[in-house]
Amino acid sequence: MDDDNAPRHDAPRHTGTGARASVLLRRPKLWLVPTVLTGLLALLLSLLYMGGIISPNRDLRDLPLAIVNADQGEPPPGQKQNLGTQVARTVLSGTSTGTSSGTSSDKADWRELTRAEARDELDSGKIYGALLIPANFSDSVAALTTTGAKERPTMTVLTNPGMGSLGSSLASKITTAAAQQSSQAIGKQLTAAGADKKAGATAGLLLSDPVAVTTQVGHPIGENSGLGLSAFYYTLLLVLAGFLGANLIGMGVDTALGYADSEIGPWHTRRPTVPISRTQTLLLKMAMTAGITVLTTTLVMLATITILGMDATHLPLLWIFSYCASLAVGLGVQAINAAFGGIGQLVSMFVFIVLGLPSSGATIPLEAVPGFYRFLGIFEPMRQLSGGVRAILFFDARADAGLGRAWIMIAVGSVVAVAFGFAMTRYYDRKGLHRMTPQPSP
Repeated sequence: MDDDNAPRHDAPRHTGTGARASVLLRRPKLWLVPTVLTGLLALLLSLLYMGGIISPNRDLRDLPLAIVNADQGEPPPGQKQNLGTQVARTVLSGTSTGTSSGTSSDKADWRELTRAEARDELDSGKIYGALLIPANFSDSVAALTTTGAKERPTMTVLTNPGMGSLGSSLASKITTAAAQQSSQAIGKQLTAAGADKKAGATAGLLLSDPVAVTTQVGHPIGENSGLGLSAFYYTLLLVLAGFLGANLIGMGVDTALGYADSEIGPWHTRRPTVPISRTQTLLLKMAMTAGITVLTTTLVMLATITILGMDATHLPLLWIFSYCASLAVGLGVQAINAAFGGIGQLVSMFVFIVLGLPSSGATIPLEAVPGFYRFLGIFEPMRQLSGGVRAILFFDARADAGLGRAWIMIAVGSVVAVAFGFAMTRYYDRKGLHRMTPQPSP
């Protein structure tokens, strides 16, 4: 018989399953780690990305440019060198280079080349542009001092759009400034010699700035090349395909082997755990990465070249290079994830993407970024891969255009990734640090 006055011990009534979010939000420890990590990530991303592109003109140093002196005319009266030689020596000495903010001798790395040498370096991506002094330059300037002269002598700026729109623009700006300053110097020289008094009225006006500057494409690329940026974005696709593919493969394998939960919407499952060592798990993931990369590489080329019409040549070579490049990234991601566990994705993101983008030299030349990024460009994967892609797409797959170095770095990177990954997993296995299946709290 129940006693109505006895205390009742009713079971707790649940409005849901487990703890309430409103209660957990009051726990400072729950906020600490996510807040600190996401804050640091936002700060580092901002500094790294914007630090590399904020002021290319300020950071510009030693941009490779060529000056070609083809002048065969006679020296002016009383002088030992013709005007072309005088201009070339002035430019090479650094006293006529400059930007809109003033003159600076360290902005450009001028190289005196023949026309054939300049053409070869434009075609191999070794220089960003060139300044051409024509064979009749001295004679054309001398003609201005005669009565009735109307035509200005010309110097030609050659651009290299295959080096990227910004790099080509910076080169054009510097070479044009050098030509214009040389023109003004020649004008002062002619005026000092009294040429303006001997010439007619029209020629006299020309003498203050006697040389015209024209711009021509020194190494043309296709119209469907993104103004020289298609190499960078194609490289970015290869890196992302390798990075995301490796992480998806890793998650899929861990789920299939019972080491991770599978959640799709409200459905949650966990498969029976398969006893397997860390080394064998990494071997499985790397083997699957090598196989699936065949598909991703093919689809990237199908989308960019066949569907979108990107200009590309050497297609078999491009496929092989794309496969090896994306695979090298994938192997690196698998090795890092195996070594660092849960934070492996964050580490690999910094290695292959966060540090790779601003140091790739594909959108902004490395000569126009701070020294820290130039240092990263020595070994960062995206820099090496973009050089290889650029060589294939724009520079006839020449080894000296960056393709040779890219192949070497792909091989080195792949070997290092495999060696590092298996060294770490075998160490964990020998120490008995086996992967454990998480158990719910009692």
